[in-house]
Amino acid sequence: MTESSPRAQDRDPRRARKARLGAQVGLFVDMFDVYLPVVVLSAAMPYFIPADMPEPTSRIVTAAIFVATLLGRPLGALIFGYLSDRHGRRRTTIISLYGFGLCTLAIALLPGYGSVGITAVVLLIALRFVDGVFLGGQYTAATPLALEQSPRDRRGFNGAVIMTGFPLAYCAIALLTLGLLLVIPAGGADSPYAVWGWRIPFVIGGLLAVGWAVWYTRNVDESDAWSDAKVKRPERSPLAELMRGDNLRGFLQVFVLMSGVWLAFNMIGAVLPGILSSAAGLTAIESTLVLVIAYAVLAAGYLVAGVIAQRFGRKPFLLTSGTLISVVAPFLFWLIAGGQVSGVVPVGAVVVLLVLVVVSIYSVVSTYIIERFHVGVRSSAYGLGYTTAVIIPSFYAFYQAGLATVMPYDLTPLVFLALGGLLVIVGAALGPETKDVDLGARPVHVPAEVDRSGAAGRG
Repeated sequence: MTESSPRAQDRDPRRARKARLGAQVGLFVDMFDVYLPVVVLSAAMPYFIPADMPEPTSRIVTAAIFVATLLGRPLGALIFGYLSDRHGRRRTTIISLYGFGLCTLAIALLPGYGSVGITAVVLLIALRFVDGVFLGGQYTAATPLALEQSPRDRRGFNGAVIMTGFPLAYCAIALLTLGLLLVIPAGGADSPYAVWGWRIPFVIGGLLAVGWAVWYTRNVDESDAWSDAKVKRPERSPLAELMRGDNLRGFLQVFVLMSGVWLAFNMIGAVLPGILSSAAGLTAIESTLVLVIAYAVLAAGYLVAGVIAQRFGRKPFLLTSGTLISVVAPFLFWLIAGGQVSGVVPVGAVVVLLVLVVVSIYSVVSTYIIERFHVGVRSSAYGLGYTTAVIIPSFYAFYQAGLATVMPYDLTPLVFLALGGLLVIVGAALGPETKDVDLGARPVHVPAEVDRSGAAGRG
């Protein structure tokens, strides 16, 4: 039996809405910063790396700038997950927002290769790693807080609303970059865009984070579930509790699931944009517009997926998504990479379907992981489960290079999409259904040493 908080049963809808908005916009700002190097710096890389760098090396360096952020996020989840479980979701969210906002502003001030040589790209990668640490703290605390304040019968939808921050951020940054490229000349290392134009989105991203930290401080209250559980928390640290018994088994199951999610997503988020130009023959502007439309449709698709997962359950949704990723996504990707479709409209239609098939799973996995663990370890489990699984898939560029020795490089994503979908199926099959669990305080009468509430995600 789980002892529920009276306040948890009589939540103020306004508090819940503010918490959801805080998490949604926080994720928007988070993902805006994550995708700055992928979208904004693609036309400014001559500013950071020499023109005579071999293409394979240049490709790996470019990937490393993006991957550095992803690799920093597990460390951030470890640090801020502990802080969130021990010292509160709200305080942790505020610290992380200020942290990655200031890091992003620091990146906007970086010198280029012409001034400091290869140190320029080293500093960029280092700051992106630190940025990733703080980024890993934002959703680790803010999303659990919001869903702990959400009515049980709306958690699936509310979780999906929060996750729309990602596709909406991608659309915003892509349109901003496109607008800048239309008015600021881009080209070599001395072009206006390469020297200073790329800095504008970084300044905007940094100011958004700091500004939202101020709003969050004034408007969002601490989670009732965390506050009520505070006096009942065992002396053992959240990480130590997570790494034992049923909590550990649950964490490993989530790790398998999220490894598949990240592996498949990297083929869409990081590899597909290049394929649109190299194989589909789209111009940079055409590719950008196609992706903006796809991610705008994805935002609406998230809401539909959230309703479906609330109606039929998280586990059936995840199993179905894994099957579609493993079977349908490789075919759709082959249509583009294999040159089977041409022209902006046909290619764009396939891209929209591909993005929906592969990426819509994110609208449900966050809610699922949060429901999977009890309040005492929830932020740590969510943050680490979500981010540590990104490490192995982050080296996709090396895997592609190895696989390209036996098959065309542009077709290597087909293998990783199929493998990613298979991992999703296995991870989902190993876990329980979670949509009806209680996210309130953990049982007060069960000693921590024998508490098995984490196994089924009960509060």
